[in-house]
Amino acid sequence: MNDTKTALVTGANKGIGFAIAQGLGAIGFTVGVGARDDARREEAVERLRSAGIEAFGVALDVTSDDSVAAAAATIERTAGRLDVLVNNAGISGRTDGGAQDPTTLDLDVVRTVLDTNVFGVVWVTNAMLPLLSRANSPRIVNMSSNMGSLTLQTGPIMAAYAPSKSMLNSVTAQYARQLADTNVIVNAACPGYVATDFTGFNAPRTPEQGAAIAIRLATLPDDGPRGGFFDDEGVVPW
Repeated sequence: MNDTKTALVTGANKGIGFAIAQGLGAIGFTVGVGARDDARREEAVERLRSAGIEAFGVALDVTSDDSVAAAAATIERTAGRLDVLVNNAGISGRTDGGAQDPTTLDLDVVRTVLDTNVFGVVWVTNAMLPLLSRANSPRIVNMSSNMGSLTLQTGPIMAAYAPSKSMLNSVTAQYARQLADTNVIVNAACPGYVATDFTGFNAPRTPEQGAAIAIRLATLPDDGPRGGFFDDEGVVPW
């Protein structure tokens, strides 16, 4: 097992996820590009490699137990350990007129969003913890949103997506409590309103700007904060 640090970024074939992979690779990480789509995943790996970044593909559907287990086996085989996990894969869910009205919401939309945004994070995190435990300074970053802040209540009414991020924040805090006596540091990050296909590319921030907080939390010192929710400005209120 070599000294090069390895990161896995889920949903890394495009947007913020790709920018996180690129940013971690630029500071010396070998990056596992986690993505469902084979062609897009391999294209992302080639783009990273052409930029001089050590990268490899990780077939990963975060909603599938079998896929998550196979992804852990890929990391084990390729790197032998994991230094950073960025749980970035997420979906907004079906909308009606750009919103999710709680009074008319199809519960199947809620289930689908939670399956990826919350349950998928738990599945992936638990599968990767044995590999993270082999690292000297393991970090877990959960990509959240200030739309999940019960204090701020930003953005349009999104009665599936916003609560999924509120729950993700709470799950993050629970992991941090459980892992408080270990060297695994867990935090949640808000990238801000970023121009990606997620937002119809109609937003003021670039993917690179959105990725910056994730990269910072992924490289925290050993005495860094735990169980918090952060953006570029600092702490985001729960």
